[in-house]
Amino acid sequence: MKEFIVGKNDAGQRLDRWLAKTLPLLPAPLAQKYIRLKRVKVNGKGSQRDVRLAAGDVLQLYINDEFFDAPREENAFLSVFRPQLDLVYEDENLLLLNKRPGLLCHSDEHEKVNTLITHVQAYLYQKKEWNPRDEHSFIPALCNRIDRNTGGIVMAAKNAETLRILNQKIRDREIAKRYLAIIHGRMNPPQGRLDGFLLKDEEKAQVKVYHRPVPGGRSAATLYKTLRTQDGLSLVECELLTGRTHQIRAQFADAGHPLLGDGKYGRGRDGQKYGRTFQALCSYQLEFTFSTDAGLLEYLKGKRFTVKSVDFVSEYFPGNFPK
Repeated sequence: MKEFIVGKNDAGQRLDRWLAKTLPLLPAPLAQKYIRLKRVKVNGKGSQRDVRLAAGDVLQLYINDEFFDAPREENAFLSVFRPQLDLVYEDENLLLLNKRPGLLCHSDEHEKVNTLITHVQAYLYQKKEWNPRDEHSFIPALCNRIDRNTGGIVMAAKNAETLRILNQKIRDREIAKRYLAIIHGRMNPPQGRLDGFLLKDEEKAQVKVYHRPVPGGRSAATLYKTLRTQDGLSLVECELLTGRTHQIRAQFADAGHPLLGDGKYGRGRDGQKYGRTFQALCSYQLEFTFSTDAGLLEYLKGKRFTVKSVDFVSEYFPGNFPK
């Protein structure tokens, strides 16, 4: 028998989901059987699979040792990895990070270690704010992500409650995200809204814009405002009303004004003329526009956070960074 005490980061989870995360080697059908047979006890009693766990609950697992991960030391990189983070804001619940272009948010088939989430986890481990040995299922996590070559603000949750709240606020559109971009040409009208339906081609990792509903298509809406135009380029501010993959890049290309340097949706040679090899796009501002209760994070209501500078604005439109 092994005993676990539910911590605050595991509170609120269903028993069966907690069990799946804590014992990944245990097949789901067998886990359900063990719950029915009362080989999984909550505070000394049998329980239902959908019961919600509370902080302080004691779980006793009468399960064979073969289904438990063998004990091991923490990943060495957490101690020796040198985290490099551009902090926009930090408190006991979350981090707001200015991700640099070129850095992945999460690992892929080519890069496993040097990612934004790795930097976050090493940073919090070295600050002694997080230790994987103290958690059964929660690890610090990103609440949103942006493309590898797009820079800007990414939210990271330090605890499970913050992650749940921010994920819900994103779904409910109670967090405003504003971007700066440089596009080719001049938008007409200079301020307006782009609407459409985006359908993703998984093989090409690219989306196509339609102006009518299509099977599998997802609605996309972007507000834009031209801040300045010169030398065949325009600096625009965009606000996402929906958060679709490649939304800004695809919609401006569809409007005939692709982003500077965007080889996927624009024309690579146009970017080369200006010395830009990847999209001029930055998620430069984030505002917590909560209209419903935010629980633990209510203190963030109405707060707005902005990065200090954006490289392509300084290069192509010096002196025009929005206040």
